Amino acid sequence: MEEPTLRALLRRPDLRLRLVSEERRLRDGALDRPLRWVHSSDLADPTPFLADELALLTTGTQFADGDAAGAAAYVGRLQERGVVGLGFGSEVHRTGVPPELIEACEAAGMPLFEVPYETPFIAVARAHSEAIAAQAYARRTWALDAQRALAIAALRPRGLFATLAELARRLERWVGMFDAAGVLVHEHPQGGLAPEDAAALASRAADLLARGGQAGQSLTLGTASYTLFTLGRGGHLRGVIAIATASLDAEARAVVTSVIAMAGLALEQNEQLARSRRRLRSQVLASLMLDDPTLARRVLGSFPHAPMLVAIADADAPLEAVEEFWERHRSDGATGVFTAESDDGFVMCVAEEDGALFDEISARFGIRIGVSEPEHYARFSHAHAQAAAALRRGRSGVVRFADTVSDSILTAFATDEARLIAESRLAPLRAHPDLEQSLRVWLEHDARIEQAASALGIHRHTLRARIVQASGLLGRDLSSFPARAELWAALQTVR
Repeated sequence: MEEPTLRALLRRPDLRLRLVSEERRLRDGALDRPLRWVHSSDLADPTPFLADELALLTTGTQFADGDAAGAAAYVGRLQERGVVGLGFGSEVHRTGVPPELIEACEAAGMPLFEVPYETPFIAVARAHSEAIAAQAYARRTWALDAQRALAIAALRPRGLFATLAELARRLERWVGMFDAAGVLVHEHPQGGLAPEDAAALASRAADLLARGGQAGQSLTLGTASYTLFTLGRGGHLRGVIAIATASLDAEARAVVTSVIAMAGLALEQNEQLARSRRRLRSQVLASLMLDDPTLARRVLGSFPHAPMLVAIADADAPLEAVEEFWERHRSDGATGVFTAESDDGFVMCVAEEDGALFDEISARFGIRIGVSEPEHYARFSHAHAQAAAALRRGRSGVVRFADTVSDSILTAFATDEARLIAESRLAPLRAHPDLEQSLRVWLEHDARIEQAASALGIHRHTLRARIVQASGLLGRDLSSFPARAELWAALQTVR
């Protein structure tokens, strides 16, 4: 239905209104601005009694003949007050429209129209009020139809996304939803955003989610405007809905509010289901740790095929965001994946060829991940132990167990407790750096005096004396292999 504007009022054939101003000289959109009311007054300055966005009707008794300055001042006051247009009732006190009023309106870019003698001012006001009432009725009818359509959409498979698509059709605007990680998971119509706009909206959605409070926000990207609404309760937000519009009228906002409520409820229900699934997967994980995949295949049906990789994410990882990442890969059917929470961290299992996804997760969420070597399900517990060991060894990013086995086995024993013991054992040598260095070089040369002395640049008798002195300080007989092996382990640990 046509909006109640001045242009719509001028098109009413029963009123026989005539636009006097040349449209090309009017301000941009002057005829299409919202028109809230029509008022009449012959006061020289009616502005104290006027509101914004109305059309004023006058018979011109306040104008003196040929008073161009007075007409210009009058129009200037109306323009400053926010009057949309001026209607002049001809043949009441004057024949035609005064030329000085025409010039003043054209100079100000204000629409001036003639109201013929046969058309009462009250008829113009009544016609516009009827247009407002008709528009209000049409918008209420639209809102009721939209609510019914949205309720039906919610009952379809993937009801949340069907509801958002229906909202986009009803608003005739692009609508998108970002998940709790700020990732665009649904849009209608598909591909309706430029990549740079999608990235900017995702960044703003992530900001809203990070604040944690329920909020709405508007922003402009180039020539396009968007309104964003958070989903979920404060402190536990589930996502953001974005609509390609700068503003919504009351009816559209009511429809959007109902969609937000439905979406929030759907996401809460999904969360309850997700908690149930997490409990089930934890029980399946316990079965897999017995190296028996029978229960897992019966319960879950599809499963990553062997050889598979087991990975464990850091306990500080954003589990919901990581789980949503895997859910998207489950839904597209391209990746078989099993995930479960455990005391060691977030456990993930995929086929060997999908191992690169761990690098993508680590880079996206900035988390540590330990990854096992490829194994069959009969050795699942072994793979799990490898992933846990790799996670303990890694400081950042993805650490694969295959990379850690290339290190000395002694480094695997270099725990904080082992370092404390080693430092205590070697404490008597710390006051004699030359003794510690001599012992290290001697052991590196398989306890051969001649080669070690040559490497140190000292006489072999000097080296023998240092070894005897070190043996006395340490209280250990270094002539035996076990004593030398323990000393070598201590030196490597403190290093």
